[in-house]
Amino acid sequence: MEQLTYDEVEAAGRRIAGRVRPVAVAPGDDGGRTWLALEFLQHTGSFKARGAQNFLLAHAEAGTLPKAGVTIASGGNAGLACAWAARELGVPATVFLPETASRVKLARLRSYGARVRLVGREYAEALAACEEFAAADGALASHAYDHPLIAAGAGTVLEEIRARVPGLDTVVVAVGGGGLFAGVAVAAREHGVRVVAVEPAGSRALHAAIEAGRPVDVPVDSVAQDALGARRATALAVRAAAHEGVRSVLVPDAAIVAARRRLWEERRIAVEHAAATALAALDGAGGERVAVLLCGANTDPSDLVD
Repeated sequence: MEQLTYDEVEAAGRRIAGRVRPVAVAPGDDGGRTWLALEFLQHTGSFKARGAQNFLLAHAEAGTLPKAGVTIASGGNAGLACAWAARELGVPATVFLPETASRVKLARLRSYGARVRLVGREYAEALAACEEFAAADGALASHAYDHPLIAAGAGTVLEEIRARVPGLDTVVVAVGGGGLFAGVAVAAREHGVRVVAVEPAGSRALHAAIEAGRPVDVPVDSVAQDALGARRATALAVRAAAHEGVRSVLVPDAAIVAARRRLWEERRIAVEHAAATALAALDGAGGERVAVLLCGANTDPSDLVD
């Protein structure tokens, strides 16, 4: 089974330095024990910009970025990041999404100049179409989460959180396919930081893989499935989850909706249900210093406004 290394996360940090926005943090309401990592302020509205930059820059450095450009299947955020990073490098991007993708994400994709293809109702169907396109067109196939360069880029956010929250004990992160989790977990382990991996109860790819001891397919049915709707967790994530210091937690959709609403009502922060998933697992920091990663804000906020 594949394993991501801390050296790869460090290399990603050097590669993308100056090309992404350093993460901002905000204190919680418990006297400085809990912090919110505001990664939704990142380029393209999510952490995915880190992995996309790392992936394309690494291929550009190696001379393996074709003129046909890059293609990716995505629930939305990875596609946005890929299209943005491709535009930065002046190469075309073709993005495959499920027909259920949000209008907000579709509009932003097109604003980056991406060619958009809508296929099927779930991410897996869009992925199959993307793979067929890459084989026929010669475009470089990227992935929403299942690639070491993508995961390593995502993991750079943990380094920045540690710099802003001295003495960090635990980071809480939402999990879909597991790219963000894999990168963060590898960086966290290097520094003795614990990781809480949070998934919707109706979309539990990592949790099921941990129970089975290997990646397995799961059904997907959650309010957060547009971003956390992977049927199967990446092997990188399953390997990272096997280490001490990682805890897998499931939260119901009702708690996710309530956490998202709370962020809006108390802080006027409008995030995706996926970002609120991490916060939904927080039941108090106790004596620890905890950072909750709010990973994306490509959402239609109309349901937050009364």
